[in-house]
Amino acid sequence: MKITATIITQDEERNIARAIESLRCCDEILILDSGSTDRTVELAANLGARIVEAGWRGYAGQKNAAAEQASHDWILSLDADEALSEGLEAEIWNLKKSGPRYDAYTMPRLAQYLGRWIYHSGWYPDRKVRLYDRRKAKWVGDFVHESVKAQGSVGHLESNILHFTCESLSEHLRTLDRYTTLAAQELAANKVPVPLWSLIFDPPWTFVRAYVFQRGFLDGLEGLIISYMAAFYTFLKYSKARNMS
Repeated sequence: MKITATIITQDEERNIARAIESLRCCDEILILDSGSTDRTVELAANLGARIVEAGWRGYAGQKNAAAEQASHDWILSLDADEALSEGLEAEIWNLKKSGPRYDAYTMPRLAQYLGRWIYHSGWYPDRKVRLYDRRKAKWVGDFVHESVKAQGSVGHLESNILHFTCESLSEHLRTLDRYTTLAAQELAANKVPVPLWSLIFDPPWTFVRAYVFQRGFLDGLEGLIISYMAAFYTFLKYSKARNMS
């Protein structure tokens, strides 16, 4: 079982070294870069990654393109702002020794937000398929929230991917603006109606769900901010979608 780790990048010099250095269990590291103007490509190449340049074709399209360029059929797909925990790296080493029993594997993702690890607020365990046989699985999702769809059997690993999210509220707001535009475009493209009552009632319900039912209050101030931002995300997504229709 040989594995190619794939990372899609654009101006990720802040994160790329940490991601690559966590991938010692992989036999190849492939970076698919879409026009970085910072030191992303230089740093990745210095750490032994193979660099492929390609124009942007959406998140799922970019990740599928990276998998197609890989030297091995088993793909470990990582975002540039993620890294394998030591426990997950050990699990993958053991999997390589014993051989895979499934065609794809999920793993929990633990996020760090404003310097705090978030264990509630609907953010954890946030399981994702990230290790997969490209002959049996591929990325789907035209706009946002892309995911791996596996045709075969799916197993589960227990240790975490570490996700290093926003370091500031300003960064979170910029990210929220970008992703709500993509989400609104998806709603508009699929002709999903957004009634006014959804715009009024869904945002406060989103806050209550994250802060109370998903126990965001246990994540301290950061949990309160996450819950509020989730509500704001819903409001912006629906507002933009109605404006596009």
